[in-house]
Amino acid sequence: MPIKYSIPLASPDLTGNELNYVSEAIRKNQLSFGSFIDRFENEFAKLCGINKAIVCANGTCALHLALYSLRVGPGDEVIVPSFTYVATANAVRYCGAEPVFVDVDEETWCLDPECVEKAITPRTKGIIPVHLFGHPADMDPINRIAQIYNLWVVEDAAEAIFAEYKGRPVGSLGTIGTFSFHSAKVITSGEGGAITLDDEKLESFIRMVCSHGMDAQRRFFFPVVGFNYRLTNMSAGLLCAQLERHETILSKRNKIFEIYSEGLKNIPGISRRPVMPWAKVSPWLFSIVVDTKKFGYSREELIQHLAEEKIESRPFFIPVHSLPAFRETAVRRKIQLPITDCLCSAGMNLPTYNTMTTDEVKRVVKVIKSLVA
Repeated sequence: MPIKYSIPLASPDLTGNELNYVSEAIRKNQLSFGSFIDRFENEFAKLCGINKAIVCANGTCALHLALYSLRVGPGDEVIVPSFTYVATANAVRYCGAEPVFVDVDEETWCLDPECVEKAITPRTKGIIPVHLFGHPADMDPINRIAQIYNLWVVEDAAEAIFAEYKGRPVGSLGTIGTFSFHSAKVITSGEGGAITLDDEKLESFIRMVCSHGMDAQRRFFFPVVGFNYRLTNMSAGLLCAQLERHETILSKRNKIFEIYSEGLKNIPGISRRPVMPWAKVSPWLFSIVVDTKKFGYSREELIQHLAEEKIESRPFFIPVHSLPAFRETAVRRKIQLPITDCLCSAGMNLPTYNTMTTDEVKRVVKVIKSLVA
């Protein structure tokens, strides 16, 4: 029987105008299409410092639409981190292309620019830096490399809404930005995604293929193969309600991060996520790395100990290059990603959500400390 956690890993916060806006969409009979879609796209684009935002069904759809619009296809290679959620690599495969996995650096846990440049071949078409666990990738050197080799850059900002790189919002740092509004994210519509960009031609094409490939000027004329990746107006209403109070949401989550940071800072064998001085981190999930020898317990033992106290946590992602769907290619390429392998084998995420109380955060800290008391 599944454990019923008293402190879950994540939980949506629907304490604003969410119900009002969904009810409004129902009253106006605007379930699929309506004003909330335009409103959210306009407001979100401004927050991202970009001209256009396009909503879609989820973050994976956003990635697929981005790559499809950039004409990624069979025979192409796309450089991605292996330390990411599998959707990043899956989207490349959806287009018939091959993800080329490279290592992350120890300071950001994001794509290492030196590794990126070494992985470029004549077949390379672009780079997908992932702003992992809310921390921006080091975009300036990545963009310089892309410019030298005439590559595009698609930001996977699924976990990093409202993060900033050297004062610039993520989603405005590459050719296209992509976001996720899954129920575990900082703001949510249950599922949902968005694309941010400046290019008007790309925008028009993405809007067309997001809606079956139908020409915006000629009803039921489909000049290209498209997808049904649209977001409903009701879901957009949820996002509008969340966006109204995003500053309050960020303040609450940043406070949770502060309590964790202070409470865990002197525990032998527990290290917190590094943060670069140029980064403003999106407070998604608080991340730690467990050194078994120094802490006295493995990550798995700590996860189990927390679960016994009805506290949910989760290990870092399994390196994508080691998963069955991608392993054969990684072996053939003799890929070695030591930093990714080390982090993924020892790291874990702690509960972080808007409505989490100070006492609940302190309880998580206390349970962790109890193993070394």
